[in-house]
Amino acid sequence: MIPFDFEYYKPENVEEAAQLYFDLNNKGRKPLYYGGGTEIISMARAYNVYTEAVIDIKGIPECNAQELRDNKLIIGSAVTLTQIAEENLFPLLGLTVQRIADHTIQDKITLGGNLCGTIIYREAVLPLLISNSEVVIASSKGRKQVLLKDIFNERIKLSDGEFIVNVTVDSPFLSLPYLHVKRTKSDKIDYPLITLAALRCNDRINIAFSGVCSYPFRSSLIEDYLNDSSLQNNIKINNIINNIPGLILSDLAGSADYRKFVLQKMLAEVLEKLEG
Repeated sequence: MIPFDFEYYKPENVEEAAQLYFDLNNKGRKPLYYGGGTEIISMARAYNVYTEAVIDIKGIPECNAQELRDNKLIIGSAVTLTQIAEENLFPLLGLTVQRIADHTIQDKITLGGNLCGTIIYREAVLPLLISNSEVVIASSKGRKQVLLKDIFNERIKLSDGEFIVNVTVDSPFLSLPYLHVKRTKSDKIDYPLITLAALRCNDRINIAFSGVCSYPFRSSLIEDYLNDSSLQNNIKINNIINNIPGLILSDLAGSADYRKFVLQKMLAEVLEKLEG
């Protein structure tokens, strides 16, 4: 049970949602946008989040879209992980989200919720980063469409009052050779020890990681080492390990040294299956 009262709003379009946030925020209601609600509910129960108004975006058609249009795949921020996996319009994304939580929770977690959540892994972002996806962001000032990589630095950077309407992926990325590898401590469905997603695009491998550091990342330097044909594979892998862009995680799931060992094996698998 959530230990406080709040007002509930369910707008019918993007502009109404953005204006509601602006008005409620000016009244000091501390509004929150609400998609699947899994994180808001759990954090509210633990007294880690508080709001006096919830704006449910699930009633907005654009936030529920999942379709191919004008040579692009469009996925709304309120589309659940289960819906993405079942439609399977982007196989790498579908495979990635199938391994996030169990099926019951996947029915509730939305794409926007996973991308913007406070849990450090945010695995759904990996296929979107390596496919050069764009996001449509709305606020009371209007809409803008930007490359995901331009607003993702350890996490998605949204200004107060902004929310993600949808994500778009150019159709050619949907059918490229890909690989998804996830290693967990003990169970197939668990937080990752390490997850990686990779695509072969224009004779190069695009790759992104979760669980290596305390945030997901795609690194141009790592991709340069990975695709340097003048280097032997063991040298490529060592160079990548030595140029991880942050501290390697060490926690109950695994030490930093163990993560390095696992990452070496995963990178070898990427090179074996996607190189050449």
